[in-house]
Amino acid sequence: MASNTPTHQGLLELPTAGLLRRLAAGFYDALVLLALWMITTVLWLLARHGEAITPGGSPVYHCYQISLLLVAFVFFVGFWGRAGRTLGMQAWRLHLIRADGGRLRWRDAAVRFLAALAAWLPLGVGVFWSLVDRDHLAWHDRLSGTRVIIKRH
Repeated sequence: MASNTPTHQGLLELPTAGLLRRLAAGFYDALVLLALWMITTVLWLLARHGEAITPGGSPVYHCYQISLLLVAFVFFVGFWGRAGRTLGMQAWRLHLIRADGGRLRWRDAAVRFLAALAAWLPLGVGVFWSLVDRDHLAWHDRLSGTRVIIKRH
């Protein structure tokens, strides 16, 4: 479907989600992600016969950390790429679209995830940037060419 169809133009007219609504949806998603990380940790512990994974420079610890990051990547990119929203976004009637109003591609979702990491790392400055941005976009919105809108239904 071309990005200039009436369906996409209608999405562009919907309001951009504010920071509080986005943070609320993120809190819901954090609960789901925490549960997924717990399952991942249990699987690691089972594979190691109950031996703890201690922080430090060991290859096992680094692989464990990478696995947690991959779980987060699959969760967010999977939901964004497939449905344009996560479970938390669905609860708060939020939807993720490209800046031109089109549906997200997998590449867009992956770039958004990586850009979101960068936006959260410096004490969330890139996220709170939406409070001063003329279009209410955070760094990861700008860098990925996406926008979070509020759907009416």
